[in-house]
Amino acid sequence: MNYLPAPTATKPDLRIYERMESRVRSYSRCMPRQFAKAMGAWMYDSEGGRYLDFLTGCSTLNYGHNHPVLKQALLDYINADGIAQSLDLHTEAKAAFLEELEATILKPRNMNYKAMFTGPTGTNAVEAALKLARKVTGRQLVIAFTNGFHGMTLGALACTGNSVKRSGAGIPLNHVSHEAFDEYFGPDVNTADLLEHRLSDPSSGLDAPAAILVETVQGEGGLNVASVNWLKQIASLAKKHGALLIIDDIQAGCGRTGPFFSFERAGITPDIITLAKSLSGLGLPLALTLIRPELDQWEPGEHNGTFRGNCHAFISATAALKYFWRTDVFSRGVKRHGQIMENRLLQIAAKYPGRVAVKGCGMMLGLDVGSADIAAAVTRIAFRRGIVIETSGPHDEVVKILAPLTIDDETLHIGLDAVEAAVADAFIETDGIKWNRRKANAH
Repeated sequence: MNYLPAPTATKPDLRIYERMESRVRSYSRCMPRQFAKAMGAWMYDSEGGRYLDFLTGCSTLNYGHNHPVLKQALLDYINADGIAQSLDLHTEAKAAFLEELEATILKPRNMNYKAMFTGPTGTNAVEAALKLARKVTGRQLVIAFTNGFHGMTLGALACTGNSVKRSGAGIPLNHVSHEAFDEYFGPDVNTADLLEHRLSDPSSGLDAPAAILVETVQGEGGLNVASVNWLKQIASLAKKHGALLIIDDIQAGCGRTGPFFSFERAGITPDIITLAKSLSGLGLPLALTLIRPELDQWEPGEHNGTFRGNCHAFISATAALKYFWRTDVFSRGVKRHGQIMENRLLQIAAKYPGRVAVKGCGMMLGLDVGSADIAAAVTRIAFRRGIVIETSGPHDEVVKILAPLTIDDETLHIGLDAVEAAVADAFIETDGIKWNRRKANAH
C-alpha cells in the first residue's frame, strides 16, 4: 500500500492564513498543507496528498476521522431537526448520553459520580474541578506535578509545569505547588515518599492542600507513566491529608491506554475525574467533570458555561459508548495494538543503544530521541513521508505516537515503517550536521 502523499494536483493559496490568522498557530507551521477531508486514519490535503494521522487531534479522535456509525447517528439527529445547543436544559440527547454513561461506563466499574457539564474543552473541566475542590475543602493550595499539563486558562495553567506555556499568562500563577512526579529523580527515589514527608512536616512550608491533581500518563510532559504503586500511594496521601484526588484523564482517557479510564489499572477511586478530547467520539467539543455525589455542593448557576449543552456532541458520544464500550472487545483490541506498537518501537530503539528509549503505555507511546533537534527532524521527515505526528516532553525530545485506536494492523505497520525510516534519516541528518560543525570548529 502506498502511504506517501500523492503528487501535487493544485496548490491552494495559503497566504490567507498569514494575512488573517494570529501568529500563535503552531501545528500548521511544521505541516504547511491545507487539509480538505479525512476518513478513518487518513487525512487528505487540497493538493491531492494523503497522510496517516498519528496525532489524532492530540487524542481527540481516538475512533478515527468520521467513523461511519458515529457520523450516521449525528446525521440522523440533525436531519430530524434535533436541538443543537441547550445550555443546561433537559434534552433527549443529554438524557440518552447520561443513561449510556451510567449503564455502560460507571455501573460496570462500581463507580458512582455526578456528571457536571462545563465549557467545551478540557481546561474548562479542570477549572471546574479546581474550583469545586477549593469550595468543598475551604483550602486554596493545589498540588500538581512536574511535567504536568492541564490546560491554558489561568487556574489550569497554574497547575501546568511547562515554563513556556506558563509565561503566556502575564500574571503570577499562584496557589499551586509542583511536586515531583513518579521517577522524576530516577527509579531509585520514591517521590510519593518525599511528598508524604512534606505533607506531614508542619515546618515544610507546604499548606494543607485542597486537591492533588495528577495525570496517570503525562501526554504533553513526555509520556511519563505513573506506576500502580505510586498512584495508590498518592491516592492514599490525598485521603490521609484531607485533599481531593483529581485525575486528569483528558488525554489518557476514553481508551487511549486500553481501559476507558487510564487509572483503572491502579484500582483507585478518584474524587473528581476530568474528561474531554475523545469523549464526543467525533471531534466535537465536549468536556465533563465527574464528581462524587457528596462533593456536589454547587449552588445553582454557581459555575456555568454557554456551550455546556452541545447536543450534537451528546449524540456522537452516546453512539461511541454504545458501539465501542458495551463489551470488552474494543479494549482488548487497543491492548493488542498497543503491544504491536511497543514491540516495534523497542526494535527501533534497539538500533540506537543509549540514544533512544520507548515511553508511554497502551496506545499512548513514543520515542525519546534525546533532543529537540532530532525529534523535530523525525516529525519533519515523517510528514514528508505522509505521517502527521508531533513531539512532547520538557525539551520536545519525545516523538509521540497517537494512532487512532481503530486502526487496522496493516495501516499501523505502514505508519510504524515510516516512523522507523524517519528516525534513521533524522539521525543521519543531525549527526551529519554535528560532524560538520565539529569539522568547521577544528579549522
